[in-house]
Order: sequence, then structure tokens, then C-alpha cells
Amino acid sequence: MELKDILLAISIGLLPSLIWLVFFLREDAHKEPKLMILKVFIAGAFISLVAVAFQYASQEILGFLKVEKYAFVSILVLAALEEALKFLAAYLIIVRNQFFDEPVDAMIYMIVAALGFAALENVFIALNSVFQNGWNSNDLFGILIFRFIGATLLHALSSAIVGYYWAKKFILDKVPLITGIEKRDIAEDLIMQGIIFASLLHAIFNFLILKYNDILIYPTIFLTIIALFVFWNFEKIKRFIK
Repeated sequence: MELKDILLAISIGLLPSLIWLVFFLREDAHKEPKLMILKVFIAGAFISLVAVAFQYASQEILGFLKVEKYAFVSILVLAALEEALKFLAAYLIIVRNQFFDEPVDAMIYMIVAALGFAALENVFIALNSVFQNGWNSNDLFGILIFRFIGATLLHALSSAIVGYYWAKKFILDKVPLITGIEKRDIAEDLIMQGIIFASLLHAIFNFLILKYNDILIYPTIFLTIIALFVFWNFEKIKRFIK
């Protein structure tokens, strides 16, 4: 295997995330600094390595509890781990940063972290394909096209949902204290609600892929519905732009 083949496989692996990154950044009226985008993207990629370790441990625990690998509860646990870690990647980079100054930024940075997460997954898949099967452009591009319209987009959309709830928390933090209710508790609950909702949608998509692996119409329709929901949320949050 030549170095140029490895580098080309890495480049092709990055391509789905980079294309979606350019697409989603157009939703931000006030563009974020390129350095911040890069930091969050790299953080998302790094956290995917942490996710592998957590997922391996969780599968061992679920196996000990006699839960089947492809049971919905197993799929849901793995999805929840990914959604929580993607949130953590974005949160650690931007939560106290001066550029996190608008509600829509939460959605943008969550999508960036998710695309970084998916990028490293895609790179490993591309490299694995090359090492196992040699350089086969048809197989490689076929895999990555499937990843482009499937898993990569799913990661972006599910994290956008977490970002939407984070944006709602951002807005709530700016309003006066709600009489008789702990505003902070409501705000923190929003983040958890977002992760739970995103994890559920993520798990349902993965379940559909596993159950109907020869019939892609069902996961495609489901992903389209999620996409419409996300862009509707973008429009709602954009109303709060300065």
C-alpha cells in the first residue's frame, strides 16, 4: 500500500463531512471564526475515539446483562453515548468563548462537532476498505456516498437537535427569573431533553438501517423528516439573532 493511496483514502473519508460543513455553515448569518470552527471540528473528531472506548465498555456490560447486541436498548445506549460525547466536545470548546454570543451558535457548533465526529469514522472506514480490499474506487466511493447521505448527515442532524435545545437554554438564560420556578433547573433540563430526544431519533435510524438494510426507503424517509424538523428549528432560533 503506497502512501499516496493512504492519503487519498483519508481525503475521501473527510469529504462527506466537509461538504455538509459548507452546507450547514450557510445557516449562520453571522459567520463564526474559522479557527473556532476548526477547534470544534477537531474536538468532535477526538471525542469519537473516546466514544469507541465507552461503546466497547457498554457492550461488555450489556452482554453481561444478556442484552442482545442488536436489541433496540443496545442501539439506544450506543446512540446516547455518542450524542452526549458530541455535546461535551462542543461544550468544552465554546461554552465560555466570546464567540458563543447568539442562540443559533449552539446549533452551528453542535453540527460542527458532529461532522468532526463523523469525519474520523469515515476516515477509518475508508482506510479499512483500502487495507482489506486494496484500492477499489467503486467500492470506496460507494461506501462513502452511503455514509454521506446516511450516517454523516444523521450525526449532523441529531446534534443539531441537541443544539436547538441548547439554544433554548441560551435564550432562557437571558430572560428574567420565572416566578416560583428555578430557571436554572429548567435550563439544565433542556440540555438533557435534547440529548434524550436526539439519542432516540439516532437509535431509531440505526434500528431501521439494521432491520431494513436492503430497503433504504424507510431510513431515508425518517432522515428526511428529521432534516425538515431541524431546518424548522433553525428558522425559529434565527429570530433571536441580534
